Amino acid sequence: MAATASNRLIDLYSDTQTRPSAGMRRAIAEAEVGDEQRGEDPTTTRLQERIAALLGQEAALFLPSGTMCNQVAMAVHCRPGDEIIGAAETHVFTSEGAGASVIAGAQTLAIAAERGIFTGEALAGALRSGNGRHNPISRVVVIEQTVNRGGGVVWPVARIAEVAEVARANGLVVHMDGARLLNAVVASGVPAAEMTRHVDTVWLDLSKGLGCPIGGVLAGSAAFIQQAWRWKHRLGGAMRQSGMMAAAGLYALDHNIDRLAEDHANARRLAQIIAGIEGLALPLGAGDTNIAYFDCRQAGIAPADLTAAMLARGVRMGTSYGDMIRAVTHLDVSAEDIETAGQVLAEAVGRLRK
Repeated sequence: MAATASNRLIDLYSDTQTRPSAGMRRAIAEAEVGDEQRGEDPTTTRLQERIAALLGQEAALFLPSGTMCNQVAMAVHCRPGDEIIGAAETHVFTSEGAGASVIAGAQTLAIAAERGIFTGEALAGALRSGNGRHNPISRVVVIEQTVNRGGGVVWPVARIAEVAEVARANGLVVHMDGARLLNAVVASGVPAAEMTRHVDTVWLDLSKGLGCPIGGVLAGSAAFIQQAWRWKHRLGGAMRQSGMMAAAGLYALDHNIDRLAEDHANARRLAQIIAGIEGLALPLGAGDTNIAYFDCRQAGIAPADLTAAMLARGVRMGTSYGDMIRAVTHLDVSAEDIETAGQVLAEAVGRLRK
């Protein structure tokens, strides 16, 4: 791989590519630890209490990954034969190895939605009617905030409330996949607890925009978290002296939330550059938060060829559903990097079109 002028990879593949900063590494090294399974890890306890308060929930549980957060939630909420309803784009449906079917024994029902945001009316239309013994039981509705495959679009609070009202009227639980919830908070100016006020359970990712090396925190009622602990143990999520990783989360909450606005500005700038390159299109818009999807097929270029050409020049992006290319900004990508990446992209398109 050829290097960029900065002699390093500009990695726009995902915001999971972040690496812990020097300050975060110090926090990890200096963390006070104990056995989390016995409730004796003070740093983990502080993180869980802080996230619960941030999200307006009674309790929280530190887990190794966001996928485990979703799967534990589905396992607690569902019984075999139940049904989980959400947008076709939602991560639980597209990117977790059919875990809800394997672990919870639940099936999924995808709602067609504009960029992954559906209406209360659409949810009502998807619910199973009556008590027919041939039907699965509609049990959970999932909201993804922000919607990854919707281009990082933010669910408005009013729409969350609308969907939750229909769900509750029909006995469903509302779960928020909050992988990029704080991106939504920074972009909209709406506090996290206001965004989660209408949901029953929610989790927050630490290893994306917040820059931690591992982890997510699942939150809900005290009774829900008590059940979630059992599933954490069943799935091998016990981490013992987890305070070292929890310390990274506490550091991120103190230092890495407000700066998400920089990632959003960089994504908007990248989208502006993409829009100015002949043959490229932005089917999902110009990037509401830190994600930009674009299509190069109008230029007669295969997405895999374009990403390979950029990688050879030190810029990495990923191909995603519908043959679109995804670029995700994060704390390890600067405004200067965006300008360099845009130049590399334009030059690669020019060469491949010829």
